[in-house]
Amino acid sequence: MVSWCVPGQGPPLVCVHGAGVSSKQTLPLVRALSGRMEAWAVDLPGFGESTAPDRDPTVTGLAEALLDWVRAQRLTEPCLLGVSMGAQVVVEAAVRAPDEVGSVVLAGPTVDPRLRSLPVLAARLMLDNFREGPSVVVSGVNDYRRAGALRALRSWLASRDHRIERVLPEVGRPALVLRGTKDPLCPGHWAEEVTRLLPRGRLVTVPGQPHALTAAAPGPVADLVHDFVREAVR
Repeated sequence: MVSWCVPGQGPPLVCVHGAGVSSKQTLPLVRALSGRMEAWAVDLPGFGESTAPDRDPTVTGLAEALLDWVRAQRLTEPCLLGVSMGAQVVVEAAVRAPDEVGSVVLAGPTVDPRLRSLPVLAARLMLDNFREGPSVVVSGVNDYRRAGALRALRSWLASRDHRIERVLPEVGRPALVLRGTKDPLCPGHWAEEVTRLLPRGRLVTVPGQPHALTAAAPGPVADLVHDFVREAVR
């Protein structure tokens, strides 16, 4: 797994991208945190610049790979931040290794059970693309091309088939749920349900922002994450 890091104080933050894309989605947030807290952006296996075995990506498999990477880096109780499918990966990692994870941030967590139909998900994704802005859309298309259409599609199917609602109640660490008010993939009712299912969850909405919050609003998200992590270690 390939990764990028900026220096800073306090517990480290590890940022995990969504389905089919790469760390380009989270690097704006990482850069916004430079000097404030140690922050990492990773490419999950098979995406971005990371290699992968010749097998289908699964949420649980990616979670295990993330935990292996955290151990290899010798990070102590990091905050794991996941965007979209990355939130599903982070949740699985936190449940599988509760003593190794300090806290979690779920940005635009997927998948709302009401949206599991592929045509509905595709329509919501297209709507979000109009709201994200050209640079984010172009970056995503390039990431899909690099991963390959089949792997990108299989990552979306893995995200759709994963039942995050069954795992959330097992997350014992402090959790922050972030949602942009213009996010069609994570509706307001679903963000509230995610927060309710988390034993120690808190919801914050970011006005006027779409799904990929780490790319669309890195400054405000950096402030929210920095404050949350500081509070979580008290």
